[in-house]
Amino acid sequence: MRWPTLAAGTPPGSGRGSGGPASMPKPVSASARAKLLRAARRAAAAAYAPYSKFPVGAAVLTGSGRIFTGANVENASFGLCTCAERAAIAAAASAGERRLAAVAVYTPTRAPTLPCGACRQLIHEFGPEALVLAACAAKTVLETRLPALLPAAFGPEDLGRPPPS
Repeated sequence: MRWPTLAAGTPPGSGRGSGGPASMPKPVSASARAKLLRAARRAAAAAYAPYSKFPVGAAVLTGSGRIFTGANVENASFGLCTCAERAAIAAAASAGERRLAAVAVYTPTRAPTLPCGACRQLIHEFGPEALVLAACAAKTVLETRLPALLPAAFGPEDLGRPPPS
């Protein structure tokens, strides 16, 4: 299922903090999408979710073509939990990657679950126009771009800084 990429009448790359028209995203091939979704599903098996019983796996495709994965890690102090998406992005950033082309999220549910607000904000830092895929056990895949999930995002430009490169 494809979700609209932006509000009606808004061209991609024109939102505040989106990087502007020059940052139009490169297409992500069908084979890269499939590989990313498989990696996210495998990552969910490593989740540490003893409290919520809600394992989540994520995989990010970087601008250089590398894939990094992450799983949610819970803590008895719930505020210290780490989402799968943030774990995958941290792994990519720790390896020196600074651009995200796509993010895939897998949950073992009947309907796909999209990234939370905090994850959307972190995705924006490294991939303001990133493709976002959300998959579930029912084989349904939602597909959208980050600006549809986080319109008028706050980013490095709002602080007078260039995006990470």
